[in-house]
Amino acid sequence: MSAPAGSAGAALPVLTAVTGHWEARLVRGLEVERGAVEVVRRCADLADLLATAASGAARAVVVSADLRWLDADALARLAGSGCAVVALVEPGDESAVRRLRQLGVSQVLAADAGAALVSAALRQSVDDLVAPSSGSAFGDPRAALPAPPRSSERADGRAGGQGGAPSEDHEGDDHAEPGGRPLGRVVVVWGPAGAPGRTTTAVTLAAELARAGHESLLVDADTYAASIAQVLGLLDEAPGLASAARAADHGTLDLAQLSRLAPQVVPGLRVLTGLARAHRWPELRPASLTTVLTLARRLVRYAVVDTGFCLEQDEELSYDTAAPRRNGATLAAIQDADTLVAVGTADPVGLQRLVRGLSDLAEVSALRPVVVVTRVRSSSVGQSPGRRVREALERYAGVDDPVLVPDDGPALDAGLLAGRTLTESAPGSTARVAHLELAARIGGLDRAAVQAAERATAPVHRGGLVRRS
Repeated sequence: MSAPAGSAGAALPVLTAVTGHWEARLVRGLEVERGAVEVVRRCADLADLLATAASGAARAVVVSADLRWLDADALARLAGSGCAVVALVEPGDESAVRRLRQLGVSQVLAADAGAALVSAALRQSVDDLVAPSSGSAFGDPRAALPAPPRSSERADGRAGGQGGAPSEDHEGDDHAEPGGRPLGRVVVVWGPAGAPGRTTTAVTLAAELARAGHESLLVDADTYAASIAQVLGLLDEAPGLASAARAADHGTLDLAQLSRLAPQVVPGLRVLTGLARAHRWPELRPASLTTVLTLARRLVRYAVVDTGFCLEQDEELSYDTAAPRRNGATLAAIQDADTLVAVGTADPVGLQRLVRGLSDLAEVSALRPVVVVTRVRSSSVGQSPGRRVREALERYAGVDDPVLVPDDGPALDAGLLAGRTLTESAPGSTARVAHLELAARIGGLDRAAVQAAERATAPVHRGGLVRRS
């Protein structure tokens, strides 16, 4: 019996799932390296590999690039089982190398590499997997993505202009890609059950950031009731996020494709529409959404993500194997967020749900959320509604600085009827002014300067997607 994995001087337990004639040659070579690695199982297919990895039998795996069904989700499951990955490609197959890099595999070798090189790569991949500085479970996905376009080029490779290259105003950001270019930020909008205004908040926040000059991307990641397409009057029935996630899952998503899937609806604001039908939620896998958001950081200054309400993580308890997770997209977005916005509504039921929801949110993220309370009105909470809401949140949730959005039903209804953002349809609305304050807080904007610019700015010119009249 081999020594336990990870003990000093122990052979590294390895699984193989290698196709073609390379498999026998590789295993024979690794047998020579038995002091360093030990092949504990030769897996016939991906299902065999995933099941064996989940049993804890190995610390690393060797896979072929053409292994059937090998995708981002499978790699995430291997990482979740504690297995590092080394991938082999046919010599000279640059497209396979690029695909694996985009999937986040850092150790990619030619299939004819010697056993000594494979053994060294396995050891290195295990070190990278457990390193505290690793950007993800199997390497930093940001490092594997293609370089962003230059500021003089569009993301689709054409000359600059409206809808073109990502914004360059990333000064002051706290993280950057390997080349030194600052990355954009992910803002996740969440709220408990009961339609507290998550989508309205996400749409208006993204519109305000775009209006202030920050290239923004609005992402509808609600797997229960996606509605951004309807709110904005978009006639495009093909869900952009599902297409982007599918490409990410196969390792083919790049900046140009993401740019095409998320065209501009108003200047500076791109939209990735959500799932047209709720039963399609399995198409939005957590690992794929993480890849989409990682790439979105290179495309725009702010990616604003509208998520579902549910934070439960128990789906897998009903299964003997890894289960599909309907809430996985919401949880993945929250864990990838740079800023969290928690939305509730100003009535006794809504505030109670918000207080309890903030406690649940703290269990899945260490970020302190910006709290937004919508539909603030005296008819639901009594006289001086703003003061009463603040007192309740400070007493029961320790929140002393919520953003309060007054109830302005006519303005919201008019925007929804026209398929326009609140910024477009009712710039003088009290609800719009509150969202402007939220954008100022998140984007570090000078609220007074933004309001002054609004008064001097011509109406928004619509472009990009086809919208209903």
